Amino acid sequence: MTTSTPAIRLRGVTKRFPGSSEDAVSDLDLDVEQGSIVVLVGPSGCGKTTTLRMINRLIEPTSGTIEIEGQDVAALPTTQLRRGIGYVIQQVGLFPHRTIEANIATVPRTLGWDKGRIRARVEELVDVVGIDRHMLTRYPDELSGGQQQRVGVARALAADPPVLLMDEPFGAVDPIVRTRLQDELLELQSRVHKTIVLVTHDLDEAVKIADRIVLLNVGGVVEQYASPDQLLRQPASEFVASFVGEDRSMRRLNLSTVADLPYHHGPVVEVGASPAQARSAMEDEGSEWLGLTDGACFLGWVEGTEVVDGRRLGDLHRFLPAAQVRPDSSLRNAMEVILNSRTTVAVIDDDGAFGGVVTLERIRRALAAPAADDATSPEGALPDAANAGTAAADPATGHGR
Repeated sequence: MTTSTPAIRLRGVTKRFPGSSEDAVSDLDLDVEQGSIVVLVGPSGCGKTTTLRMINRLIEPTSGTIEIEGQDVAALPTTQLRRGIGYVIQQVGLFPHRTIEANIATVPRTLGWDKGRIRARVEELVDVVGIDRHMLTRYPDELSGGQQQRVGVARALAADPPVLLMDEPFGAVDPIVRTRLQDELLELQSRVHKTIVLVTHDLDEAVKIADRIVLLNVGGVVEQYASPDQLLRQPASEFVASFVGEDRSMRRLNLSTVADLPYHHGPVVEVGASPAQARSAMEDEGSEWLGLTDGACFLGWVEGTEVVDGRRLGDLHRFLPAAQVRPDSSLRNAMEVILNSRTTVAVIDDDGAFGGVVTLERIRRALAAPAADDATSPEGALPDAANAGTAAADPATGHGR
């Protein structure tokens, strides 16, 4: 929840290193709201890591003020300041001669917590970040890179700091582990609601995890400070447009899920409907196939030629959909399924409940007007090439006939 006082506030912050004729960071103003994830991204030399380190005074600013929850960090002893800020770096920085338990307990021990409280906090945190408790007696070199990174996050959270700073936290692990750790960070944030400032060079990572992105240019100049969608949809300058790339629309597809779309019911009727009602539904959609539901459950597709008077829909041979997505599937995933199957794509959740169908036109509208509600707007025939593929495509097999 945001408040009127930002969790972190930078005003006129400048850093010029000795011997340099240029500022590494120049006159930077920035507000980070309580409980949000703000990601600093930009080209090499833009000052993103320098900015992060000035927040906890690993680097002292040349001028300007930095406040955490309304308190000027320059007025605090550095030790006290850093104990109240979690800090995670790319190479983790675990003490190799200490066990995992001892590493996580570093800050609580310096704060004078008793052994029982420390032990309880360590066990709580390893459960939160997904580390087996039997690993607590191991040493860092006995863990994988992903496990070490989780330990680093647990250590940073040990004293329950309100602010967490992360400098390229997932840069040293392979892409599969990186994706998993990003997902785990978002899951963790949904529970602990920390204020997180994260540095990365990876725009896709920033888009995935940030509530807001700070895109910096060389010299620590803020080119744009916006939500991921706004950054991709409305670049504020030619520099921003160039940085986010010509494929920014594809990146935006990862920001929304199928559940964000106004569902289109498609050529689907209840299994107890009459053949006449079924044919009418197919005619309205220009479809050669009919979907059947029983309450919320999707039963499958039947061929339109089988829908004749005198035959109950429930007696017709049904095909399960070859092309389907879940409500939590990204729009990018849904588009790939549509393009690869060239057929009607059904939205079905884990319990088999049918939500509707997804079309390319619906996805296009979501990109063109993300804030608009087009649930009642008309849509072209479902099997049209602009919507779901070819009219002859078989939704049960994904192939044309």
